[in-house]
Amino acid sequence: MRIMAEFVRGFRKLHFIGPCVTVFGSARFEEDHRYYRLAREVSGQIARHGFTIMTGGGPGVMEAANRGARDVGGRSVGCNIVLPVEQEPNPYVDDFVTFRYFFVRKVMLVKYSYAFVAMPGGFGTMDEIFETATLIQTGKILDFPLVLMGLDYWQPLIEFVRNRMIPEKTINPEDATRVILTDDPEEAAHCVRQCAMDRFGLTYEEPVKKRWFLGER
Repeated sequence: MRIMAEFVRGFRKLHFIGPCVTVFGSARFEEDHRYYRLAREVSGQIARHGFTIMTGGGPGVMEAANRGARDVGGRSVGCNIVLPVEQEPNPYVDDFVTFRYFFVRKVMLVKYSYAFVAMPGGFGTMDEIFETATLIQTGKILDFPLVLMGLDYWQPLIEFVRNRMIPEKTINPEDATRVILTDDPEEAAHCVRQCAMDRFGLTYEEPVKKRWFLGER
């Protein structure tokens, strides 16, 4: 009953937030860290295109992403989690919902998003990246963009995927190409925008506050 109540509360809270881009990443980076700055910049670029920025709602990269949206007058939300340490809603979310269960939270982070940006992080970020990649690989979510940023951090993982997993045939070569690799915030934002418009038929009206619509351009 508690799990069902969490799902219902999440669906009711997030149903009208519009098309989102979820940003994953560590809670442990301070604002002077290069990955914090990168997350803030790319989130601002994406928010300029009318997307709501969605994060886990906590500190570090999550705070940077929500802050980047606010920098440009965009909207952002947080899907917070009850933890003993590290996880309090950051001051840059416009709205948030708190969950007890990680798996319910991950459903919310995926359900409302048209793309995913993964910054450097720990076990939780790895879990989110690989679950998202598996959902894309298996067609549970329809080939949504998954962008890795902070490539110096991810390089050993990228090499493992290319030089171990593909040769051992534990994944197909095309599975590796589903992940977009860039440290350029403008390139990442452009890819997200084009994928949303070309693959899913999203359009938006100008001027100042962009509003997204599903349908033909």
